[in-house]
Amino acid sequence: MNRPIRIERSTASSGSAAVPPRVSQHRAETPGEPAGGDACATGAPVWRLFLLLLLAGLNLTAAAAPIDSLREDIEAHISRPLFDGAIWGIKVVSLKDGRTWFEHNADTLLIPASNAKLFTGAMALDRLGPGFRFETTLYSKSRVSRSGSLRSDLIVYGRGDPTMAARFNEGDHRRSLLPVYRALKGAGVKRISGAIIGDESYFHGPPLGNDWAWDDLQEYYGAESSALTVDDNVIDVTVMPGKREGELCRIVGKPENSVLHYINRTTTGGPDSERRIRLHRPVGENRVFVEGGLPLGGDPHFDAVAVHDPARLFVEQLERLLKERGVRVSGRTGTVDWRGRLEAPLDLEGLNEIAIVKSRPFSEILPVMMKRSQNLYAQLFLLQVGEAAVQFDGEADGGAVDPAFRLTSEAAGLTELGRFLGELGIAERDVMLREGSGLSRACLIKPSATVKLLQHMRKHEAATAFLEALPVAGRDGTLRWRMKGTKAEGNVRAKSGTLRHVSALSGYLDTADGEPLAFAIMLNHFRHPDPEGSARAELDRIAVLLAEFKEGAD
Repeated sequence: MNRPIRIERSTASSGSAAVPPRVSQHRAETPGEPAGGDACATGAPVWRLFLLLLLAGLNLTAAAAPIDSLREDIEAHISRPLFDGAIWGIKVVSLKDGRTWFEHNADTLLIPASNAKLFTGAMALDRLGPGFRFETTLYSKSRVSRSGSLRSDLIVYGRGDPTMAARFNEGDHRRSLLPVYRALKGAGVKRISGAIIGDESYFHGPPLGNDWAWDDLQEYYGAESSALTVDDNVIDVTVMPGKREGELCRIVGKPENSVLHYINRTTTGGPDSERRIRLHRPVGENRVFVEGGLPLGGDPHFDAVAVHDPARLFVEQLERLLKERGVRVSGRTGTVDWRGRLEAPLDLEGLNEIAIVKSRPFSEILPVMMKRSQNLYAQLFLLQVGEAAVQFDGEADGGAVDPAFRLTSEAAGLTELGRFLGELGIAERDVMLREGSGLSRACLIKPSATVKLLQHMRKHEAATAFLEALPVAGRDGTLRWRMKGTKAEGNVRAKSGTLRHVSALSGYLDTADGEPLAFAIMLNHFRHPDPEGSARAELDRIAVLLAEFKEGAD
């Protein structure tokens, strides 16, 4: 029951792309014309041959002129003094005939930010499939009695399902864990005499991605990964002014929980006082220091804090939900991770499977990761594929892998990513990811590798699922407010990427005369000197130029 997917190893070489048939270099023989097609051998006047060649050259020049103009426009844009000291990496390729329309530092390794999710998402879609569903299994040593009693601990064995979250339930935190309650209800459980044990041992290794910066870890985008994930492992925090001047501000967390502990150092000031709130959760703790103040009668301050040890939040929320629904739980909740299972392995043969909770299909989860640029989901996808690969390889080797010395799920996922890219003909040195989301500043990718991935996924059997997962310019996701009112709106489907001094945009678009393009645009080491300007707008200008381009223009 521990392995939800099977990794099928490809026997194809890294250069397994289809090769078009070779075209004969000889013209077919016709009566009165010698084989080989030598124009001079026919006795044709030399001046006629010269004229034909001259006209052909003029036609080629005329046809190339619009693209040359486009290239000049892009080059002029990126060569401005504004970008002195910055590094652009760009590649644009036609999906119709494979022509390279523009490239600049296309083979330079650059920080991709969330463009890394293109690789994680593509690999997961390829390895898992659009119909894959994450599974959470409910175990117990005892069976459910006729009266509905479970006379031993309930073990909730997770495998990284990210869909137990308010975002999949119309924003209602109270419904996040309803699938687990319904599964227990369906199994006839009315009372649990033991405890609820949250087992997050499916993933091996640290809960944080390689090289994540410490000051990102309290933020919603730096949430810890866990095989038991609930509400994106984040608490939404609302700070409201007190009822009287001088009182502490009121702090409310959603979902309601006892995992986070607030150290309230706030003050309600006068009606005209400064509005300033700062939250700080030390690394590896669940204490949240709330400092600053709000004016009396002022608007609330909204924030979010990632939770340390999210499996603990999961079991607490589940116990709360079960009690609200009338299911009595006698024992105390607890959690166990992969290290705990090294000392006390989970004996599945001695357990009864009470129920299995399945997530929505992967094709519905991938768009959330791509469009909202959800780091936790990207990391969970990487871990899921990695763990499945480890278990597949273990079975192939007779299951002799020592769990204490095996690869972490993250390392296994990156190894599988290398295999996937090798099947596409992308060299290992061209994509150097350290984790699944791109949050690490140590991730490096060549723009040319990104375009090669995009070309491959356009022909993939799950091409539609991949394309529809990407944000659409001016319409949704991270591109909702970008490129509005231009030819790019509703046309560009691309993954954005943003870190400090890094911006990226890679994906697909059609030109004004319908030419489909794949593009990768990356800008590193840049901070816009104009407070009203942004790196994103500078990238968008290139996408708009491509969308406006018409090769047949006069």
